[in-house]
Amino acid sequence: MGTGGGEFLTEVASSLPDRVVATEEWPVNVPVAKKRLSKLGIETVHCRSVQLPFKNASFDLVLNRHEELEPKEVARVVRPGGRIITQQVGRENWKELGNYFPNRTDFGDHRKRYAEGFESAGLKITANLSHDCKVAYGELGDLVFMLVVTPWTVPGFSLERDVDKLLALDVGCRTANGLELTESRYLLIADKPG
Repeated sequence: MGTGGGEFLTEVASSLPDRVVATEEWPVNVPVAKKRLSKLGIETVHCRSVQLPFKNASFDLVLNRHEELEPKEVARVVRPGGRIITQQVGRENWKELGNYFPNRTDFGDHRKRYAEGFESAGLKITANLSHDCKVAYGELGDLVFMLVVTPWTVPGFSLERDVDKLLALDVGCRTANGLELTESRYLLIADKPG
């Protein structure tokens, strides 16, 4: 789910089973993923991640990295004995941005909702882990690129309009390692009884 441009699946393609299907919601990424993954025999489906166009019990494993999901919908497409593994972005991701961009999107805390959703769909949570770590961006331009390609992070972000905020952020978060921000992640693994 949420294959992006198919980069991760390309890296692990040699260890995948015969039938693999990738989904991607963002229209910009769909043609990139299709081109990259079709060479490996992997179908890419353009769909909303909260409404999957697959039959019940279609997959042994669902992998999801940072893609929104609907727990009951994901549970529906997993076969009995199957597994769901999702790594999601935590609520505190890039928390430092809030000091400079008060309009930074707060997506809420989905960790509890996802875990409870999996359990109410009859799945057993076998891992519920989180970690935060500092990540350094070498130059301010690297962070600007990330803000441009993830427009949901700071809605209405504009390099021209927000240049003073960016310069203040660079001064406030600059370390010997570069421009340091906190990345927040959590991992949920849920199994469907056989």
